[in-house]
Amino acid sequence: MARGRFITLEGGEGAGKSTQIRLLADALRTAGMDVVTTREPGGSPGAEVVRDLLVNGEPGRWLPISEAMLLSAARHDHVMRTIRPALEAGRWVLCDRFADSTMAYQGFGHGLDHGVLTALRDIAVGDTKPDLTLILDIDPAQGLARAASRRGGEDRYERMQVAFHERLREGYQAIAKAEPSRCAMIDASTGIDGIQAAIRATVADRLGVAL
Repeated sequence: MARGRFITLEGGEGAGKSTQIRLLADALRTAGMDVVTTREPGGSPGAEVVRDLLVNGEPGRWLPISEAMLLSAARHDHVMRTIRPALEAGRWVLCDRFADSTMAYQGFGHGLDHGVLTALRDIAVGDTKPDLTLILDIDPAQGLARAASRRGGEDRYERMQVAFHERLREGYQAIAKAEPSRCAMIDASTGIDGIQAAIRATVADRLGVAL
């Protein structure tokens, strides 16, 4: 059985990842793909417990390195229990955030050493890497305004300073520039339909599936 394909969606707060991953999953299923949608932090029972520790509470609840280690522990469980089994079964996995989020948020946003984060990533994921990463790019002020309109818990990161969100946007741009064969930048400042059209065109072009 052929291995499935692994697509991750990344971006700052309010970029619309959750909506876009749902629409992309629908399109892939219509095209005949067996699709699993998942998220980080979370995606497995143990990782969901860790998620609650990370996305709730005061912005300064964790020291950056403690936060990165919690994320890595949750990611390893997620990979081993959800992502890797699905890929080995030939399913397509769509994940709302993955390892690039840790580099953007904890590395560029909080200033942690990139070498340390890369080592944690390699321990957590092994050889399970995305085939395609779609980075939804949006001005932090616009994204935070969107996020505020739907605020209802899980808003710890949203309450961090705007300068933090500007740094993580720069981080995502740097990640995309460093790995252009894996990453694609998507303008997330437009409407839902326009964003989805750009995503489907990119998936079709990069992974050779008609959508």
